[in-house]
Amino acid sequence: MKSGKMMAFFEEFLRGNPVGLLFLVLGLGYLVGKMKIRGFDMGSISGVLFVGLIFGHFGYKFDTTVQSIGFTLFIFSVGLQAGPGFFSVIRQDGLKYLCLAVVIAGTGFALAIGWAKVLGLEPGAAAGLLSGGLTSSPTLAAAQEAVRAGQVPVPAGFTADQLMTNVTTAYAITYIFGLVGLILIIRFLPRILQLDLPSEAAKLEDSRSGGLEDRVSVLNEIVVRAYRVTNEELVGPTLERIYERFPARVTVERIRRRGELIPVTLETQIELGDEVCIVGYLDEFIARAGNVGPELSDAELLDVRIKSCRAVVLRSKIKKVSKIKKVATNLAKVAAKRGCFISRIQRLGVDIPLEGEFTVQAGDVLHITGSSSRVEAIGDLVGHIEGEAEQTDLVTFALGITGGLLIGTWTVTVAGISVGLGTAGGLLAAGLIIGYLRVLHPTFGRVPGAARWVFMELGLMMFMAGVGLRAGSGILETLAQSGMSLFIAGMCVTTIPVLVGYVFGRRVLSINPVMLLGAITGSMTSGASLSIVNAEAKSSVPSLGYTGAYAFANVLLTVAGSIILLI
Repeated sequence: MKSGKMMAFFEEFLRGNPVGLLFLVLGLGYLVGKMKIRGFDMGSISGVLFVGLIFGHFGYKFDTTVQSIGFTLFIFSVGLQAGPGFFSVIRQDGLKYLCLAVVIAGTGFALAIGWAKVLGLEPGAAAGLLSGGLTSSPTLAAAQEAVRAGQVPVPAGFTADQLMTNVTTAYAITYIFGLVGLILIIRFLPRILQLDLPSEAAKLEDSRSGGLEDRVSVLNEIVVRAYRVTNEELVGPTLERIYERFPARVTVERIRRRGELIPVTLETQIELGDEVCIVGYLDEFIARAGNVGPELSDAELLDVRIKSCRAVVLRSKIKKVSKIKKVATNLAKVAAKRGCFISRIQRLGVDIPLEGEFTVQAGDVLHITGSSSRVEAIGDLVGHIEGEAEQTDLVTFALGITGGLLIGTWTVTVAGISVGLGTAGGLLAAGLIIGYLRVLHPTFGRVPGAARWVFMELGLMMFMAGVGLRAGSGILETLAQSGMSLFIAGMCVTTIPVLVGYVFGRRVLSINPVMLLGAITGSMTSGASLSIVNAEAKSSVPSLGYTGAYAFANVLLTVAGSIILLI
């Protein structure tokens, strides 16, 4: 009896407390998403959607305003993340990646419409089929918001709620294969085509690095050591010449000669008996410590503070950075000569290779470690050191969202039809513009990476929880009526665009297969599949293709979510 009363109390609590219901769905959804079945987990999106569908089936609901807030945070944050690199991609290799993203999105779009007509699916289902088959959350969000905001006409005999339910149920049925199927296709396609991805990646790296054997190790542990110089081979050459033997691996921070600290420059020469403080990677000291002399435990020499920071490459600094032969390895060498080490380079939140001839773009983020006295010098080279500030520019963030909503209301009449970006397109455009302007003016619109991730992730999960709760009441009926046919249609929408994109990328665009597979995962906005490509290639080179296509795919698929409802 007590358990029955407890359940009744808990049910009453959830029905009268939408905030508690939201966070219960989020918490349980994340737990479900982390459960592994034969090494595969559903992921947070699937988990929250699944739990939301269950609660929705039992009649639980919450205010759609919460769902709209989540949608707004997610789409605007997507634009903020893509903005810094979006316009750089357009100026450089943008045409190829744009064409690939258009072909993949266009193929999926056409297939979704075709299957909807062949199967006689109810209005809205095509949008869910497209978003689920291509695993594109922005497409789903845009379609849902377009219906909710009344931006698309509701066919006679249907209501806006029915359209939104059709979008969601079609998405839920097709998303799982979209996620798992894409991973399987990306994993087995190279084997079917007899592609040796590790070999192809190594060839690409060698061709772009000019045959350089030395590569920057992605080790994050920087240490400080002190030695007395007894090795005569170190006497005579300048520090600059010595650094050439250990590219981007170590740097001399302090030199004490005859009891006094002397200034250290690239022209400084070491003498026997000098006591030196060296900063560098731990593995370098383990391998070469004996080449300098006996190690010292000296408080004065070792009093060097090491700090880490993020440096954002600015548009105004691109020409200066590009003079370093556009080689990431050389950029790391230049940083090391300034007493700093580049441990990671990220583009759109994705790690890109530290080795090889890869062009640095505005908006790239360099993770730099070095002595406190020297780390700021890198700012003069590449752009802006973000420092340790954690505050978000909420003024720009809030006004940017307001501006995006306003942009979404503007329409132009073409052949008697009102055409506009809609809420999703407006928010995305505002985010892209603010993200790009931050590259030009780094003190403007600051949103730290962790804060942006919370806005994007929490916004998406709030939206998905609302989607699940709304669609749960009709999911079983849809599964019974057209579940299998929808699933088969989703398989086609997932598989065919990948194959078409690969053939188009190789035969028309002549993209290297390693970069192409990365670009295909970017066109499908699937970070999980990118990790598979990187693992199969044993390289991070595919990440370059991913970031190029991802910037365009987010925009195209967001707009497609609204357009497909008009057809």
